[in-house]
Amino acid sequence: MVIYGVALLAGCMLVGALIGELIGLLIGIDANVGGVGISMLLLIAVAAKGQASGRLRPISQSGITFWSGIYIPVVVAMAASQNAVAAVRGGTAAVLAGVLAVAVSCALVPVLSRIGGEPPPPLEPVGGQPPPPVPDTDVEQSA
Repeated sequence: MVIYGVALLAGCMLVGALIGELIGLLIGIDANVGGVGISMLLLIAVAAKGQASGRLRPISQSGITFWSGIYIPVVVAMAASQNAVAAVRGGTAAVLAGVLAVAVSCALVPVLSRIGGEPPPPLEPVGGQPPPPVPDTDVEQSA
C-alpha cells in the first residue's frame, strides 16, 4: 500500500532529524546538521534493501517516489530561504560564496549530463524513405 511507503519516508525523516541534532550537539552547534540529507540517504538505503529482498511492493515504492518527489523540493526551498537570509546578514563573503557555488553548479550541468550518457538513437527515416543525400560543398564543381 502507498501508506507503507509514506510511513517508511516518515520514519527515515525522524531518524535523520535525530541524527542531525546529535551531530549538531557533538560539534557544539544548536542546530540540525545534515538531518535532511541523512534521512534521504537512509530512505534510499532502506528502499533499496527492501526492494532487493522483495519485501517492498511496487505500490509501496510508488508512495516513496511520490512523497520524496514532493519532500525534497520543499525542504530544499525552506533551507535555501533560511540560508539566504543568514548569508545576507553574514556579510559579503557569505553571499559571494553562495553566488559562486550556484554559478559553478550551473556551469557543470552540461559536463555532468554527458557523463555516463548513451548516444542518442539514430534518426528514423520519414515515411519509410531514406533521407536525401547531403551535397558535398567542399569540392569545386566545374560545369
